[in-house]
Amino acid sequence: MLAIRLPADVESRLDALAQATGRTKTFYAREAILEHLDDLEDLYLAEQRFLDHHAGKTQAVPLEEVMKRYGLEG
Repeated sequence: MLAIRLPADVESRLDALAQATGRTKTFYAREAILEHLDDLEDLYLAEQRFLDHHAGKTQAVPLEEVMKRYGLEG
C-alpha cells in the first residue's frame, strides 16, 4: 500500500486523465512508477559511481580497454 501527496496541479491533471479515459488515478500512478523506476535506479547508481570516482574509491577504465575486453574492437 502506498499513499502519496501530489501538487494540486498534478492531482487535477491526473483527475482529468482518469475521467477522460475511464481508468483510475491509481492505474496511472502505477504506470508512471513502473515506467520510470528503472531510470531512477540507473540515475542513483550513476550518481553513486560518480561520487565514488571523485572520492578516489574507484578508477576509470579507458574506453579502448573496455572495448578490447569485450571484443568490440573495430
